[in-house]
Amino acid sequence: MYKETLSKDLAKFDRIGAATIEQARPVTKLGLALLFLLIVWIGATIASAGGEQRIVVIIAGIIGGYMALNIGANDVANNVGAAVGSRALTMLGALIIASIFEAMGAIVAGGDVVSTISKGIIAPEDFPSSDLFIWSMLSALLAAALWVNIATMLNAPVSTTHSIVGGVIGAGIAAVGFSVINWPKMGMIAASWIISPVMGGAIAAIFLAFIKANIIYRDDKIAGAKRWVPILVAIMAGVFSAYLVMKGLKRVWRPDGWTITAIGVAIFALTYVIVNPLIKRQAEGMENRNKSVRALFTIPLICSAALLSFAHGSNDVANAVGPLAAIVGVAESGEVAAKVEIPLWVMFIGAAGISAGLLLFGPKLIRTVGQQITKMNPMRAYCVALSAAITVIIASTLGLPVSSTHIAVGAVFGVGFYREWQTARRTHINHGRYGEAGKPKAARDADAAELSERALRRKLVRRSHLTTIAAAWVITVPASAVIAGAIFWVIQTVRGF
Repeated sequence: MYKETLSKDLAKFDRIGAATIEQARPVTKLGLALLFLLIVWIGATIASAGGEQRIVVIIAGIIGGYMALNIGANDVANNVGAAVGSRALTMLGALIIASIFEAMGAIVAGGDVVSTISKGIIAPEDFPSSDLFIWSMLSALLAAALWVNIATMLNAPVSTTHSIVGGVIGAGIAAVGFSVINWPKMGMIAASWIISPVMGGAIAAIFLAFIKANIIYRDDKIAGAKRWVPILVAIMAGVFSAYLVMKGLKRVWRPDGWTITAIGVAIFALTYVIVNPLIKRQAEGMENRNKSVRALFTIPLICSAALLSFAHGSNDVANAVGPLAAIVGVAESGEVAAKVEIPLWVMFIGAAGISAGLLLFGPKLIRTVGQQITKMNPMRAYCVALSAAITVIIASTLGLPVSSTHIAVGAVFGVGFYREWQTARRTHINHGRYGEAGKPKAARDADAAELSERALRRKLVRRSHLTTIAAAWVITVPASAVIAGAIFWVIQTVRGF
């Protein structure tokens, strides 16, 4: 009795200790984030030149660091969420891989020149003074960071590019007026809200349907895997090489379309030659089960997570440091330019901030994207990753301003909705095939109707996440714009310009 009581008491203490640690984690993460911003403050103070605008540059550096933290917390989940949800990667492994490749992408391929105004929404020359431009960009950057932070708290993966665009619009209108906005450009961005997720979802569903028809639903799954998995892996390698050249290296190398196509085809052929015998050797002796086939997609998924992170780091670091680089450039030169050089210390703030935000706050959105919208396995995750790369390539070729966040999340929803449709369809078919022949036709029809209704009621996509994410996407630009306008109004009131 004594031992049982003692064990129970010790177990209670263990639970209390675990609960205490769990409660302390947010405080610890917040403390580490504040420590990072303190380091940014010190770094910006040392790196910034003297002059009247030095204080503004330091403040902008801190806000840029805050924005980078939020990008890491929210946007990077799209690169590794599916891989984590499919258990191809552990959470720790995903965090390590993504943080390393995000930083590498930002530093190696982030480029040394960036547009001062995101996506050409407004023209720098429309600002009557450099001081007005600086404070409007500061307002835009802070507004975007605040909105992405709010979205992360709501478990909604949003486009950081659209957040910046909204911030620039709101600050620009508050500073100069409605005439400053390039409305046709804004219309194209608004159209991408619909195009991006729909295209991503459709492509992911098509590939999943192909895998199911040619591998999963075959009597000899291993034979199907031997034939098609090498081709699928080679397609992923070719597409991702083209994606990496087009998006990940675009700031340091801009080949023409034919060169990119040739690179993709060459990598496809080389990968197939290498992978084909490896897959066949790995498939030998495997059980004729879906689980066996899924294992063949694990390594390609890990590679895709790394490449997506590299491309994201090189491409989206501009969202964190673009307005900051603009502020630094104007503060040092006194002139507003369409493009500015990115100081090395500014680039490091973006790279380090994205990695830090991912490590501290990324798991929350990673779980949402990879586990909570719909159930993932390596084959579904493969379709999501491949769809993201293909959609970006198609959109870039057509000149459409799409969001990688919208594409990746749309692909996850596409996979889930296809599973719902396919489950209902196969349930109906199988009932017709194996139904009780001895029953009267009316009874069999009633059973079929009930079974079909039951299958339709089986939801494989969580609707609450669909509603939350869709709402967050719709209001991202206006919300960021309103916040930016309010911030600029406060600054204008205080400074009196």
